Formats: sequence, structure tokens, C-alpha cells
Amino acid sequence: MTAALRLGPLLRYVDWQSGTSATVWVESDRSCEAEVRCADGAGGSAHTWQVAGHHYALVPVTGLTPGSETAYEVFLDGEPVWPLAGSSFPASTIRTPAIGAGGGADDTVRVTFGSCRWAAPPPEAEGAAARARLKPFGPFGPDALDTLASDMASGSMRAEGGAGPGDRPDVLVLLGDQVYADKTSEATRRWIAERRPLTEPPGHQVADFEEYTRLYDESWRDPEVRWLLSTVPSLMIFDDHDVIDDWNTSEAWRARMRATPWWRERAVSGLMSYWVYQHLGNLSPDELARDELFKAVSSASDGTEALREFAARVDDDPAEARWSYRRDFGRVRLVMVDTRTTRVLGEGARAMLAPSEADWLRGEVLEGPGSYDHLLIGTSLPWLLPPAVHDAEVWNAALCAGERGPRWARVAETMRQRADLEHWAAFPASFTELTELIATVGSGPDAPATISVLAGDVHHAYVAEPALPEAVRSRVLQLTCSPVHNNIHTAVRLGFRFGWSGPGRWLGRALTRHGRAVRPAFDWDRVGGGPWFGNQLMTLTLRGRAARLRLDQARAETNDSGKRLSAVLDMDVEVAEPAEVRARVRMK
Repeated sequence: MTAALRLGPLLRYVDWQSGTSATVWVESDRSCEAEVRCADGAGGSAHTWQVAGHHYALVPVTGLTPGSETAYEVFLDGEPVWPLAGSSFPASTIRTPAIGAGGGADDTVRVTFGSCRWAAPPPEAEGAAARARLKPFGPFGPDALDTLASDMASGSMRAEGGAGPGDRPDVLVLLGDQVYADKTSEATRRWIAERRPLTEPPGHQVADFEEYTRLYDESWRDPEVRWLLSTVPSLMIFDDHDVIDDWNTSEAWRARMRATPWWRERAVSGLMSYWVYQHLGNLSPDELARDELFKAVSSASDGTEALREFAARVDDDPAEARWSYRRDFGRVRLVMVDTRTTRVLGEGARAMLAPSEADWLRGEVLEGPGSYDHLLIGTSLPWLLPPAVHDAEVWNAALCAGERGPRWARVAETMRQRADLEHWAAFPASFTELTELIATVGSGPDAPATISVLAGDVHHAYVAEPALPEAVRSRVLQLTCSPVHNNIHTAVRLGFRFGWSGPGRWLGRALTRHGRAVRPAFDWDRVGGGPWFGNQLMTLTLRGRAARLRLDQARAETNDSGKRLSAVLDMDVEVAEPAEVRARVRMK
């Protein structure tokens, strides 16, 4: 029988150093040769490799022309499988950056980012007739990724600076919760019920690798998202729901989960599926060639055990893997940081990043001073929260550490887990270290024009600016954008608004006094308004030392697709003098 394309293609890595290569990820229904053929003659092929009965390939595409855009097709064992027959979408393309005379990309870079996407529509609704029977967008409204794809495919994207997303993104950065292992859809629950009793733990949540594959099917077979991911390069990192809500919140949480009979398989399967579906595509061909696990899995007749053994070691000792990575886009540096697996959770030495991971981050940020104009630090969790929320997490961390005695510590631990108090603020020493690193980079003789911390998780969007010391010459911003497709409870929404208010700040200071905790030596405030609630994406457009920021929300419209991105924030990011920063930001 002829091999069929089960999932993909996903355009992942595009080389910004030479502009001549890329990688394309596919999943087929059987072992086969996967091939990518480009209209300009570039291409590549790779044989699939197997994990738990599933077949995957990461196809290296070479011979691309810098500064070009070329359509491509996917073949399995010589038979065309992409574009899909009868597809109404434009051809999938690979776009490469122009390369300057001195080498390296010479293009404008557009980085679109967000997090927290509940899959929609379910796979069985792919046909037009089936979709018409559904409510137009379900309870969460239009999916921002769906809407971006519709705008791109229909040609309705407006000129730069308008209300649409300008040009298509050069890279799509997905900052966590690409799938929800603990909050499955009704369709997935029915599918799981056919495999095992839902009355047994973990119930309707996913239990093993096969059930994880169902989540990716449900999310990435959405026709619009499938086409979008085939034509816009993507970078990814996990957050908690990719495995489970509150993943690695505290030592008490971890001990409780490890005592359950189902957790080990869930954790191992979550890491295995993340490696296959998300992590590998973050790596360049050179990095893949050096990766011993990838060589072992891709060269074996069945790579399941090699991958399972690796995931089990990582679950026991996170130092066995590094999920963080760095990508340079010409004069733009993106450092993506794993804030989930490398945490140090003992109350005497809690840290968001293990020492080795913190050293790695510092090395990647400080390498080659003057070699980049913009620094992007990708972290699924915000560095700067609404001030009252930040202070509440600092207070909670102090109580959990025993500052007010064991009774308060027990109450605070319950509160920490129920209220998700586990952002950078909940790790005060790590918060300070990240702040000091940003200040070091921003005050050096080769300081970049901007330093932006990209984050999601909190199901709303805002732009925050800190009042750092006068020596910091870079424009420093916290850029938070979520969800792509989800919702937020009204009470939580009100709480986040209150967190920016004067009374909220007063309450936050009172909490830190009660916890005998040290507040940051600087304050921060919102820029450009907000906070904004809805399904949304942020885009940074970086050219030379100039930057522009836009926040687009997915809105229901009366056009052909029924939805459109609408800009709620569109601003130049000016590099400001320290005195101007102090004037904008409310000081303590």
C-alpha cells in the first residue's frame, strides 16, 4: 500500500546564516522515504524513523536561494501527498532571508508569538459541511492562529502599520501549552474511553504516548493551522499543560504526583512526545547531526526504547537534557529558556533555573557582545507580572519557606498549588538573577537597542516596562501574550486588572511586609494601555535598531472566513534615555 501523510508538513528551521537550508517535519502512516521538492529545484529527503508504531521524518532541505520564496511539495515513496488534493489554500512556501555582503541575514525580522492554544476545530470537523454544523467558533471565540492563517491565505493582510498583521511572520514562536494533556476535548474523551475505562486514573486526561499523539492530531490537523505551520517557520517550548497543570510547582507537588500510580507513564510519555513533535524542529541540521539521541532513534528499526529510556532519565534527573536553545536571525538573538524541567524545588534553595541552566542562559546572552541589535528572551512564564500579583507570589514563597512558621507554610503551599503561584516572582533569587543579567546586557558598551522578555501563560496580554538603573541604555520590555485560543474566568480577569491599580500595589506591599520578604529595588508599569483579554498574537517587527510592536486580536467578522485579526495596539518601540524611562514608569 502507498504511504499516506498522517500529520504535517511543518516548516521548522530556516537557516538565517546562509539562507540556503531548512527542515520540514512530517508524520506518515508507515515506513517510507519522505521527500521535499521545491519549485526552484532545491529539496531533500529522509527515511522515516519509528516511535511506538508512529513514523516520522525531519527532512533537510538544501540548495535554497537566499532572499527568495519557493513553493514546495511533499512526496512519500515518490507519491505526492502535499498539497492535499482539492486544497483551497495557497501553495506552501519556504522563504529565505537575504544575505548581506558581509554574510548573515540582512532582512527585517517579524516575530509573531503567543501561547495557550486549545485545539479547534476537532479533526472530524475538517469538512466544510461538518464545520457548518458546529457553532461558529465555540465558547472561546475565533482561534488567533486560525485567523492569522485565514488572513494570510485570503490575501487580506494589510500594509505594515495597518490593522492586519502586516506581512507574514518570519517566525512563529509558540511559548507553551501547544496541547492540553489534562484538559481534553469531548471528542478525545470519547476516543480515550474506547481504549480504557475513564473511571480509572488519570480518567479523561492523557495517560501514554499514543494518547499524546491524539492531542497533536487534534491540534495540528486543523486545516488552517496545518497550512500555517507548513509555510511559516515555528519555534516551540513547553509549559505546564503540555504535561499537566502546575507541573513542578513545588517539592510538595512533585512528591504528591510521584506517589500516584499513573504519573510516571504520563511524565515519560509527555517528554517523549515533546521531543518528537516539538523539540527536534527547534534544532538546526548541524545540531541534529551532533545529537546522539536523534542518531540513535533515527537509525534504529524501532527507536521507542531508546527514547523511552532517555525520557525516564530526564524525569529522574532534568540535567540529562537541555530543552533550552538559541536562534539568531541576523542581528536579532532569541534565547528560549526552559522554565519547567530544570527547577530547583527544595525550599532552602528554590530556583527557576538550575545553576547549570542559569550559566547556559548567561553564556548565550553575553556571547558576542555587539553582534545583535535586539535580544529576545523567550520564557513561557512572565518575568514581570502585574505588581500586586508579583508581590503576592513573593509573599507566598516566603511563607512556604517558613518565614511565618509551619502553620502558615502549610496554608501557603495549598494556596501556591491552587492559585498557580509559580512564576518568576515565586523564585525571588531567580527573578533577581534574570533582572541583573538584563541590566548587565543593557548597560554594556555594546548594549542592544531593545531587550524583550516574551512570555504567555496568564491568558491575557500586556506590555510592561521596568525602571532600571540609569546605566541601562537598552529599551527593556516585558511582552506577554496569551491565549491563542482559550479563556479566562471573570474573577481572574478582575484580579489581573486590580494588580495594576493603586490599591493593588498597596495591598502587595502589605503582603510582602507580612511575609518579611524583600521587594524588588525597582518598579514597573504598563505601556500602551491594557491589559487586553481575548484570543491574540503579538508581533515584533525588527529592522536595524528600530522596532515596532503590534497586538492583534481575533474578531468575528462577516467576511468569507467569519473572522479577522484586528490591531488593539500598534506602537513604535523607541530606544529611550534612562530619564525618559523614569518619567514613564511609576517609581516607588
